[in-house]
Amino acid sequence: MMAGRYNKIALALAFTLVFMQQAGAQTIGPAIDGAAASIKDIFGNVSNLILMIGAVTGLAGGIRVYIKWQNGDQDLNKHIIGWTGSCIFLLLTGTVLKLFFGL
Repeated sequence: MMAGRYNKIALALAFTLVFMQQAGAQTIGPAIDGAAASIKDIFGNVSNLILMIGAVTGLAGGIRVYIKWQNGDQDLNKHIIGWTGSCIFLLLTGTVLKLFFGL
């Protein structure tokens, strides 16, 4: 007798879940599309910001290396490699973000 009662409760619960899933699927789809568009916009702006930071860093590094070169610093190669590497990293990061998110 109890097994029949639990079966009816399980069946009612299953129908309720299926109905809720069908109702929710109609509203979740546009929400996910909107979230994907927002993320694309945000990462587009972030990748442009990273590219601008790379440009400013490159200019600052160039000025710093030039000053060290004029002062006759002996470790000039180390500074050139460091600043060049950081600029390349920032430029590649901005480009990879754009490629990864299809911008």
